[in-house]
Amino acid sequence: MVIVSSEGGAAYQEAAVALLGELESGGVSSKDVLQITAAELAKADARTPRLYVALGTEAASVLARSELKAPVLCTLLPRQSFERLMRESGRRPSSQFTALYLNQPLTRQLDLVRLALPQVRSVGVLVGTESQSLEHTLTETAQSRGLKLVSVQVKPEGPVFVGLKKILAETELLLALADPQIYNSSSIQNILLASYRARVPMLAFSPAYVRAGALLGVYSTPAQIGQQAGVIARGMLQGKALDLPQYPKDFNVGVNEHVARSLGLNLEPQALTERLRRLEKRP
Repeated sequence: MVIVSSEGGAAYQEAAVALLGELESGGVSSKDVLQITAAELAKADARTPRLYVALGTEAASVLARSELKAPVLCTLLPRQSFERLMRESGRRPSSQFTALYLNQPLTRQLDLVRLALPQVRSVGVLVGTESQSLEHTLTETAQSRGLKLVSVQVKPEGPVFVGLKKILAETELLLALADPQIYNSSSIQNILLASYRARVPMLAFSPAYVRAGALLGVYSTPAQIGQQAGVIARGMLQGKALDLPQYPKDFNVGVNEHVARSLGLNLEPQALTERLRRLEKRP
């Protein structure tokens, strides 16, 4: 088995450690697992492994472009990024090339809205090129939970803040989707500042955005992703076929206490996490 990391960053190392720990708990020796970066793949041992696990978008991209004879499990990348790679490489999700997404299911995100902010009735989303495919499902999921969805499409290279102004004027919460066209290191501070000034809180998809000023977020840690990837990999090594792409099972809720206080809210992240987990276990 080969673990291919996009690079050597802490998140990839954390996921790899959890993945290896899960494998070892099931009797798979770490000596049977090769760890390399995407840049090292071309120079790796020519023998065909039983499974590749890609950590991050770059690793998944390199493997998607390669002529592989072993199955691939892509992790630590959003659903939108995986689907883009499928289009670009001409592949289709299958038991030979599948994913464990980094981002959360829309149902989980909107259930958190209902639990944490039951007074909210309208939710706004900015939709870019990669998140456009989610718009219809998001509308239906919101409606099933008594929420009105206001979505604004942002064209490539188009101004984000024209759409953001509409969202902040017409809705009570901004739901951030993992679309790098809209949410990136150049735009996030200005989006958060505009949201804060308009007193329209943001539900984010990463702990970094919660720390930066989003009211709350639901996300899976690299360790949680790595542990689940280890369960999937162990099953495959024991003879099971890989499943079609799936979302993470385990997750955390984060709250920015400063922003919550400024809005007159008292939100307990651990309590919200447990309530959301119990909700998902209901038949």
